[in-house]
Amino acid sequence: MSEEWLERLRPILERMPEVKVPKRHVPFNEKLFKYTGLPLLAYFVLCEIPLYGMAPQAVDYFANLRAVMAGSFGSLLTLGIGPIVTASILLQLLVGGDLLELDLTDPEDRRLFQSLQKFLAILLCFFEGAMMVFSGAVPPAEPSPLLEILLILQLALGGILVIFLDEVVSKWGIGSGVGLFIVAGVSSQIVIGTLNPLPSPQQPGRPAGALWAFLQTALQGSPDWTLLAPVLGALITFFVVLYVEGMRVEIPIAFSGIRGARGRFPVRLLYTSNIPVILATALFMNIRLWALAFQRMGVPILGKLDPRGQPVSGLVYYLSPPNSIVKTLSDPLQALGYTIAMVVTSTFFAVLWVELTGMGPKDIAEHLHRAGLHIPGFRRDVRVLEKRLRRYIYPVTVMGGAFVGLLAAGADLLGALGGGTGVLLTVSILYNMYEEIKQERLMEAHPVVRKFLERTLR
Repeated sequence: MSEEWLERLRPILERMPEVKVPKRHVPFNEKLFKYTGLPLLAYFVLCEIPLYGMAPQAVDYFANLRAVMAGSFGSLLTLGIGPIVTASILLQLLVGGDLLELDLTDPEDRRLFQSLQKFLAILLCFFEGAMMVFSGAVPPAEPSPLLEILLILQLALGGILVIFLDEVVSKWGIGSGVGLFIVAGVSSQIVIGTLNPLPSPQQPGRPAGALWAFLQTALQGSPDWTLLAPVLGALITFFVVLYVEGMRVEIPIAFSGIRGARGRFPVRLLYTSNIPVILATALFMNIRLWALAFQRMGVPILGKLDPRGQPVSGLVYYLSPPNSIVKTLSDPLQALGYTIAMVVTSTFFAVLWVELTGMGPKDIAEHLHRAGLHIPGFRRDVRVLEKRLRRYIYPVTVMGGAFVGLLAAGADLLGALGGGTGVLLTVSILYNMYEEIKQERLMEAHPVVRKFLERTLR
């Protein structure tokens, strides 16, 4: 059945607009400034363009997830990377459940999968935009079908622009657009949340920045140390992730063609990097969106939200972070429920990601076997290689997925600036970008390598 409707969609997928892969070597400075810096600048500009026709008193129901979704409420980029991540989750579940018959190790099927993901993401831009408007998350300034349609079109346009900005960065720039926009959103929240000297809207007479607020209480003779908990939560998460990024299991390997040529195949503890947390957060955000929609229809089966957009009961309550150490201590049951949900969901997505992206022991074993590599002391057979890799990859994947889920939840319980999940993602993304920049600079320093790549790309 899946093959039938895939064939029907193929003409549309093949004609979808896309950013072409570069056919030449792109110099590092061009990658950095033109194809990474300019899309980032465009992202910040789009974040400042307000939605025409939205009610000025609108409440952000997704404020604590906004930075992770790289969105800016009330702007063209209200949806952020939500449609991209949701499309990825849906397609991975379809492929994993054999409802979508695609072999992602086959280049042709992989290209079809990527086109299908973009097509679904564009559809979700309109669907999520409609959900935001009709659920009341983005209310029109006055009841009007025309104004509602206009808001949906603006939200969808912003989501589509993010899709293509991500494609530009991923193919021509450094890292990925999704990661870049997450870093931008979280970093701005951390800087503003720490150093903003302006008065706090919630507490008049006290600076909004945590550092200034703490200094004010210290000068008054009664320092409030809980004000520094968000800053400390962000710093602790930052250093823990940096430390864990270097943890790995190294499997000895040897090259069959050259006697004595040996090396190591590293399996990092964070084998799936930050992907499980992104997917888990996107899932929780979609559940909150549906909870809001059901509540507005009068059937709050997923829980209730108060007028300020904060969950107060039901499933959506236990899938939302407390976001402050005071709230964590006042309701430890919610904190425990959120932590368990984040750990279990991140672990599930970590295993699923390994299975669907060619990172599993079978795919890695076939890749190493084709390269003439084997494990010393064992028979040179791809099945033996797969069996040995299975002993390491799956346990590390489960531990890594559970760890990032626990770390993100722990930072959220402390109310870390930028959100615990946001800080975790930011550090991981920046670390990966640093590694990519090192590789780029290495290639720039060796013209022979560059000429070889240019011949390969022709």
